[in-house]
Amino acid sequence: MPDKDRLAPDLVNEFVSKAHGDLDRVRRLLAEYPMLVNAAWDWGGGDWETGLGAAAHVGRRDIALCLIEHGARMDIFAAAMLGYLPIVRAMLEAIPHARTWKGPHGIALLTHAEAGGPMAAPVADFLRTPAHG
Repeated sequence: MPDKDRLAPDLVNEFVSKAHGDLDRVRRLLAEYPMLVNAAWDWGGGDWETGLGAAAHVGRRDIALCLIEHGARMDIFAAAMLGYLPIVRAMLEAIPHARTWKGPHGIALLTHAEAGGPMAAPVADFLRTPAHG
């Protein structure tokens, strides 16, 4: 018997997959299943990814902002892609080794910032400077 408080794995897989590039489908899925907003898919080997993580590494600002509006939990990778330098800077001040963390699919923090284009250029520039301390 399906549990009404649990999401079907195929639904989570579709949501995370679509969050890489299909804003309309993401919106429709969220309207029907709001709990998807923070659902994570494990691609194997511990390579887990949320919809926000998917949008962040492919530079889909529109999808990322939609997900955040629906309550997606911000992380350093999404902050980097969105160009939120104060968030990235604060995280790295608190956790300096976060600079070397890998996001979904092993993608580096700097790569997320570069995916954000011109709006994230200040974050990319900040991440290119050597860490101090």
